[in-house]
Amino acid sequence: MDPTTGADAHRLPLRIYYEDTDFSGFVYHASYLRFMERGRTELLRTLAGDQSEMHAEGTGLVFVVRKMTLDFLKPARMDDWIEVHTRSSELRGASMHLAQEVRRGDEVLVRADVVVACVRDGRAIRLPEGLRRAMTPAGLRSA
Repeated sequence: MDPTTGADAHRLPLRIYYEDTDFSGFVYHASYLRFMERGRTELLRTLAGDQSEMHAEGTGLVFVVRKMTLDFLKPARMDDWIEVHTRSSELRGASMHLAQEVRRGDEVLVRADVVVACVRDGRAIRLPEGLRRAMTPAGLRSA
């Protein structure tokens, strides 16, 4: 098992750098989008392998964010250690619903609900069966 993967969620530790902050010293709100993108990418890498290999195989399969809802609860600052927690909350035909949290220790700083669509040639396609199986923990609803 990947050491960053917990029983419930993939965990990606990150340090906050100066470039992630704004003039106030707090993390700039858009930086959290990059952190969560990395979390989703690492979850997929852990479960299904490198996305660049999927592209190189010529399948044309890509994942696109269709919808994202964010709740900013507390700020992070430069030099903080944070973790991005990413887990599947629901799988549908062509989409994955993911729950993400950015945490500093036990504190939840940002929560996000993300819908990611599987697309080929600009059209939604069913999630690959291997990925669907890998992302379906016990009790998760899958359509």
